[in-house]
Amino acid sequence: MIISASRRTDIPAFYFDWFCRRLKAGYADVVNPFNRKQVSRISLKPDFVDCIVFWTKDPAPMLKGLDNLKDYNYYVQVSITPYGHDVEANLRDKNDIIDTVHELSKRLGRERVVWRYDPILLNESYTIEGHLEWFKNTLDSLAACVERCVISFIDLYAKAKKNTQGLNLHELSEEEMNELAAGISDIAKGSGVALQTCSEAIGLEKYGIGHGACIDGELVEHIVGRKLNISRAKTQRPLCNCVESFDIGQYDTCIHGCRYCYANASLDRAKRGFDNHNINSSVITGSLLGDEHITVHE
Repeated sequence: MIISASRRTDIPAFYFDWFCRRLKAGYADVVNPFNRKQVSRISLKPDFVDCIVFWTKDPAPMLKGLDNLKDYNYYVQVSITPYGHDVEANLRDKNDIIDTVHELSKRLGRERVVWRYDPILLNESYTIEGHLEWFKNTLDSLAACVERCVISFIDLYAKAKKNTQGLNLHELSEEEMNELAAGISDIAKGSGVALQTCSEAIGLEKYGIGHGACIDGELVEHIVGRKLNISRAKTQRPLCNCVESFDIGQYDTCIHGCRYCYANASLDRAKRGFDNHNINSSVITGSLLGDEHITVHE
């Protein structure tokens, strides 16, 4: 089985010590976001977990705790984008995060570190020309650290529309997507970094950009070193190519303050979730009350 850690929050940045304690405990509990009395207990025992897929914007806290993962196969996806504190309020300086990715790649190898340039958004401050210039400079810094870069264009879901008010964002047109894809492709030629999209309907194969997957069955099998009995995820968006996994994260707990984020109703609500974190609890925020129905997955 594959563990996703996590689409719903940044476990490496904010909850890595908790995660390592859950590894020692052998399980993590995940509360149904629509019914707190429904809880999934996910086994984290090494003989159950085939691979862990981490999602993060800042992997620095992982570096001191990688020994806790010695019995597991895993890879790390790091989102690095050109936005300032107007869009990503609480992130460290991007150059410092890039330095952290260098160290992570040195310890894990290029194949186990994936750069996500996601989401691509446009307004009067973040233009196509600005994206291409920033992508070139960042690729120059990251090409030795990663084997692939996954791009996607912003989807303005209801939460994102609410939280990005005032930024004057718009859904990208097909023309804008093509212009960006062509430019990114030209920049990446000869870099040794493969380009893929994430959950995009538009076909960009003419630019050498294929449809990718974040929880990528082929990459998982390569890292694990054997074929696995895995299938395409049924509960993700129709355009998603990810394979099935158990996500152990919890919504409204990530305090990076990214205004486009679909996993937080608001930054204030996320801060409340973060403040309610108990490192000794089986769940990321709060604690079980004892009246839950627990379904065990192992």
